[in-house]
Amino acid sequence: MKLIERTSYLEKLIKVYGTPDIKVITGVRRSGKSKLMESFHHHIQKNHPEANIIHINLILTEYETLLEYHALNNYVKDHYVPEKENILLIDEVQMCRGFEKAIISFHSEEKYDIYITGSNAFLLSSDLATLFTGRTFRIEVYPFSFNEFCTYYEITDKQQALDQYIVEGGMAGSYVYKDENLKLNYLKDVYNTLILRDIVQKFKIRKTILIERVSDFLMDNISNISSARSISTAVLKSDIGSSNATIGSYMKYLCNAYAFYKVRKYDIRGKKYLSSYDKYYLSDHSFRYAFLGKRNMDYGRTLENIVAIELLRSGYDIYAGALYKKEIDFVAMKRSEKIYIQVSDNITENKTLDRELAPLKAIKDAYPKVVLARTGNPQYDIEGIQVIDIAEWLLMKKEDFCSM
Repeated sequence: MKLIERTSYLEKLIKVYGTPDIKVITGVRRSGKSKLMESFHHHIQKNHPEANIIHINLILTEYETLLEYHALNNYVKDHYVPEKENILLIDEVQMCRGFEKAIISFHSEEKYDIYITGSNAFLLSSDLATLFTGRTFRIEVYPFSFNEFCTYYEITDKQQALDQYIVEGGMAGSYVYKDENLKLNYLKDVYNTLILRDIVQKFKIRKTILIERVSDFLMDNISNISSARSISTAVLKSDIGSSNATIGSYMKYLCNAYAFYKVRKYDIRGKKYLSSYDKYYLSDHSFRYAFLGKRNMDYGRTLENIVAIELLRSGYDIYAGALYKKEIDFVAMKRSEKIYIQVSDNITENKTLDRELAPLKAIKDAYPKVVLARTGNPQYDIEGIQVIDIAEWLLMKKEDFCSM
């Protein structure tokens, strides 16, 4: 498989090199966590040749004797070199029974610079605080961005690339398949493994069909307000009864395993969060196409999903904005920055353009306001609101975007 260097993630690891925290690389299954670890290994070898690197990939048979924490502990200690900087890299750490005891012990000894990756449901974002309280630095790896997609395929026509990216998405493992059906089968397999093997196994779920229905509902309703109650109503129609509490738990499991990201609603005028008004976005929009096909293929919502993940990838906290009865797709915040964003597939009709501009015009503060759409034209301004071609924005350095 063709590889490209994911510079932004590598730079994050380089910046925290030598810090005392346990560096945890997380993200949706098959998003490239292990490849990132390999790149980091090579970087250390090149730039810190004096360091002693202990690199263990527990998915490989050569390390199958280390699948219990005492054995892992003994192996690491046997490979420790005094008077050297000892870098400990462990892939698929969850495969070791009781791994957290070994990791905490290594950290307490203050002799190792520790980096770990793990399978989603066994190293959930919510588990990190419990397992390694106050000791972690988390680096979240996302599927390929549009920029990385263009680099991989060496495409220079932005609009053609976006058409392709909307269907293929960012799960790079699917790119090696030339046949579309094989690509879709790969994506289904990755997602089903995520649900059936990881979440179901960890939480001992017996009604597997129910969590599948919850997942299908969220896929079909990306960017729409969704709740346990609304899903329960839909599920009841299919004769699979369950409580709101159970469905709410399944929604939480899917988010904690990085299958979906929950975006809360934010009252712009009142500056408060609105409970029970959450939107959900897929970690990669290609999963939706793989499972639902072109049924209800809403390009506007797919583009909104792409923008949501790009904002998260760029380090923004995102919210769905509400102002009186108007809605703003995203309120993106990062430290002192705030940006209001509307996303649309096509704004060639004046009626559609006016609909997208109206909520932004109603906001009275001075923070940047942007409409992202498939214009195919250079960036332009309407009454202080920037209109940017979405393909152009996806390729833009986000620091340039912030300084508009």
